Amino acid sequence: MATQADPTRWALIIGASSGFGEALCLELARSGLDIFGVHFDRRSAQERINGIVENIKAAGRDAVFFNLNAADADKRASALEKMQEHWAQRGGDHCVKVFVHSVAFGSLLPYVAEESKDQLTQSQMEMTVDVMGNNLVYWVQELVRRKMMRSGGRIYGLTSAGGHSVIPNYGAVSAAKAVMESHLRQLAFELMPLGITANAIQAGVTVTPGSSKIPGIDRLAEFAKLRNPGGRLTTPEDIAKAVAALMDDRTHWMTGNVIRVDGGEDIVT
Repeated sequence: MATQADPTRWALIIGASSGFGEALCLELARSGLDIFGVHFDRRSAQERINGIVENIKAAGRDAVFFNLNAADADKRASALEKMQEHWAQRGGDHCVKVFVHSVAFGSLLPYVAEESKDQLTQSQMEMTVDVMGNNLVYWVQELVRRKMMRSGGRIYGLTSAGGHSVIPNYGAVSAAKAVMESHLRQLAFELMPLGITANAIQAGVTVTPGSSKIPGIDRLAEFAKLRNPGGRLTTPEDIAKAVAALMDDRTHWMTGNVIRVDGGEDIVT
């Protein structure tokens, strides 16, 4: 039973405005967490963002969203300072119980094409790997340094089967996913003495605003549906419910894993 000494628990979702991030915000709010959301959208998306915030508050939880480039070091530091200021204004003890990195922003060009303008450039590769892979580390470093996350904290990065298999035009994103999985293993090792776990969540093929940009996604989704033992595609809600279950304090010994949440899709060849 909770006591007055227990901290108010928050989720920090990077990529909170749609797809997996939106579903995570709503499910974790229903599971008792207040929500910090970070997203990077045009002003035209604000009405949708307002709707997410309203739904979180309708669940009885606090919600504070930030529209910024999550890969910008200065903006990251500013957002975290504002989060701490929000905690100070509310009073009491607060902590980030769950951190989820769910950013879908990268280049979807082939490595090799007849014309150099049609193939992946060095800057596009570096940007994709940094934003979708390395960026998770930088957020975690700050959360731990600022003592915003402590024993009992849960770190998750959203990955896919593309991290270990080939999908047309997905090469840079695939590399970023593999990099992120490696980072999570290292974080699991370094943070276990602090009581913080780090795992990757491997979603099955899911149709989201981000995945819809993948060339040939319709054919990929149809094939995934045919091979999935569950007879359907994975949904953002499937992932959100899994994270809500996995954040339980009884999972403190689960760390450094790539956890498939795909209805068995990836085991079928």
